[in-house]
Amino acid sequence: MSENNEQVMDIAHLGHVELISPKIEESIVFFRDILGMEEVKREDQSVYLRAWNDYETYSLKLTEGKEAGMGHMAMRAYSPEALERRALELEKTGYGLGWTDGDFGHGKSYRFTDPDGHQMEIYYETEKYNPPPHLKPSLKNQPQKRTSRGVAVKQLDHINILASDIDKNSSFMRKELGCKLSEQIVLNNGKQAGAWLHLTNKAYEIAYTLDGTGAKGRLHHLTFNVESREDVLKAADVFLDNGVFIEFSPSKHAIQQTFATYAYEPGGNRIEICTGGYYITAPDWEPITWTEEDRAKGQAWGNKTVSTFHTYGTPFVKG
Repeated sequence: MSENNEQVMDIAHLGHVELISPKIEESIVFFRDILGMEEVKREDQSVYLRAWNDYETYSLKLTEGKEAGMGHMAMRAYSPEALERRALELEKTGYGLGWTDGDFGHGKSYRFTDPDGHQMEIYYETEKYNPPPHLKPSLKNQPQKRTSRGVAVKQLDHINILASDIDKNSSFMRKELGCKLSEQIVLNNGKQAGAWLHLTNKAYEIAYTLDGTGAKGRLHHLTFNVESREDVLKAADVFLDNGVFIEFSPSKHAIQQTFATYAYEPGGNRIEICTGGYYITAPDWEPITWTEEDRAKGQAWGNKTVSTFHTYGTPFVKG
């Protein structure tokens, strides 16, 4: 499956994600002390946090709510004109929600949903991080001093969202936002069960996987990266020492070749810590297709995919 999206070059990258937590104080401790993120602001029911290599002020907005899940995900446009163009086109799809005045750290944004109901926004104006004296780095080309706290996550890596119809949602993201397809799972019935999409030359920043419960609009996981495999192993030890449930022990994925581990933060959202993967420089990249038979072989080193990957997501589905 491929589409020509050369005409859409308006979106630069995944910017930040809002997670909802029903256990906000415990979630703050997890992201700040266990993952090692920096808290930059508290406002109303939300806390804004950053990883040490994020160039923008924050990459995570953590908001208190009754149910865990994704509040919204945000992508930065290349220019004010690019933002206006995308907003105009998104309005035509029927999925537009309209303009906002912005949020802490960024200017006005256009909000919309994908066909499955996940809330998204695009913005351009942003505040680049200006560290306080105790976090000023030694190197000018680094936004913040490296943290040595907990996992010490480096930066926001990607998001994976569950959907009831992968083809419809991945096509929407390619047509309307200019995402490119790097890898996909295609079932024997010809339908997509997974789609890995990218805006930069990193092979994926936004992924869709089929929700085995049939529900719509849920979150699979949010991912932060670290610099090495040893750091992923360290993350698992940090989780173990702090009583954090590890759903998937450190191992290598077949799709995208990342080395990763997965855990649940106190609010219930799945969090991945990863490193590795690959970058795409070929302008005529042909998406890699995995079949049902391919996926039955498990991950890169043969360990089976945990069954909860197909059903566990937030908000939770009763039963």
